[in-house]
Amino acid sequence: MEIENFIPGHYEENCGYKYFVPEKINTNWNWLSPEINSLLEKSAIKLGELNSFSKLVPNIDLFIQMHVAKEAVISSRIEGTRTQMDEALMPEEEIDEERRNDWKEVNNYISAINEAISQLDRLPISSRLIKNTHKILLDGVRGKYKMPSEYRTSQNWIGGASLADARYIPPHHSLINPLMSDLENFINSENPMPDLIKHLRR
Repeated sequence: MEIENFIPGHYEENCGYKYFVPEKINTNWNWLSPEINSLLEKSAIKLGELNSFSKLVPNIDLFIQMHVAKEAVISSRIEGTRTQMDEALMPEEEIDEERRNDWKEVNNYISAINEAISQLDRLPISSRLIKNTHKILLDGVRGKYKMPSEYRTSQNWIGGASLADARYIPPHHSLINPLMSDLENFINSENPMPDLIKHLRR
């Protein structure tokens, strides 16, 4: 499959609404554009520079943990949390009671990322890893009864009050397992493809 000609997906209709269906990506990729090769070279150089800078940081593990915490705070705001960066790093007993639920969601996010990273020593990036991480993410917070550690079994949407006025409707739940299987196979394939291209396709 040539990257330049790839169409990311299409819409299908069901019961009066249309949902997006991503195209499968576990295939052999190639490209004709010399610009991609040039971008790959520049990106590899930048990654090498970043790796060199990381060796100058006195405590790289602490630096990474701060980045994880920042990502948790920003990403959790999608769900409406109000926890700030300084609060995320505080112990629970120092958080005002009315803000502890938000604090818990952010710290679940941090715990989930850290656990996923640690499990990569034993597990490939896979549905098992994703579901284990999801279970930690929802432990004791909003959504704890919404099938933690399982892929969804009903249609959802983003924006709007219903499917009728939703801004975006993801794939029908009947397609989740084959789509995730395709992604899993792609991530773990031994196809001799540059890692930067592989990550781009995800």
